[in-house]
Amino acid sequence: MSRPPEAPTETPSAMEGLLATLDLTQTGEDRFQGVSPQVGWQRVFGGQVIAQALMAACRTVEADRHVHSLHAYFMRPGDPSVPIDYEAERMRDGRSFATRRVVASQHGQAIFALSASFQFDEDGFEHQIEMPDVPMPDTLPGEQEIRDSVLKHAPAGIRRYWQQPRPIEIRPVLLKRYFARDALEPVQDVWVRATGPVPNDRHMQAVVLAYLSDMTLLDTSLHAHGTSIFDPSLQVASIDHAMWFHRPFSFDDWLLYTQDSPSASGSRGMNRGSLFNRQGQLIASVAQEGLIRKKANA
Repeated sequence: MSRPPEAPTETPSAMEGLLATLDLTQTGEDRFQGVSPQVGWQRVFGGQVIAQALMAACRTVEADRHVHSLHAYFMRPGDPSVPIDYEAERMRDGRSFATRRVVASQHGQAIFALSASFQFDEDGFEHQIEMPDVPMPDTLPGEQEIRDSVLKHAPAGIRRYWQQPRPIEIRPVLLKRYFARDALEPVQDVWVRATGPVPNDRHMQAVVLAYLSDMTLLDTSLHAHGTSIFDPSLQVASIDHAMWFHRPFSFDDWLLYTQDSPSASGSRGMNRGSLFNRQGQLIASVAQEGLIRKKANA
């Protein structure tokens, strides 16, 4: 008797693929392993490593302790062809705060290290800076228009990445920053949103926010020099990354990622970011220093 044909399996959405990437496999006590999606890049996207390391830390704390800050260093480029091993260390479990350290390794070498602090929810003083007055995302060019106007200036690897379905949609307020040759003020505002549902779980929401926090930020330090990460003569990479989570939030709507670069020197660019929801609540702050130098053979 012949078997009935199997029902066709649906291709996972980009967001489902990201959530699967961030859902680490436990390989031992406080040890985890993550894989990289094959998107054609020669190295692992830094936001992925930040997010996976934060997920490893989250797996070692109580469900009602939530991350309020992380500090991380990139030491070596990640190899997307092999899994990444994450080892978490329980530094301290206090009455209010818990501290974790996570080291990511490949080929027997550390490639990344993250420290994160978690806290039970508490009431206290409240204030925040104001969200900039910028055009709303509904009035800005969509991703197809961005592909048509920007990607022709980008290296082949970046074109392949942008042409694939992606879990985070990006709408820059001023699109010309990505292909203008004029020196511009080192500030930018970018609307971002998840392209699919994110579980209503604060650990997972923080992990996805950490993932997207590495997107577009390093670009800001290049605007003052009339160039962008699309310039094939540049060597650009994250060096360190810090993030503070201020308030619970939802991925149901757009978030504004407003950024500035106060300094560049020594082949390094310093960048800062603030993430707001559409209602103007400041949900997170970010700081990152990155390598920005001309390639030796350029």
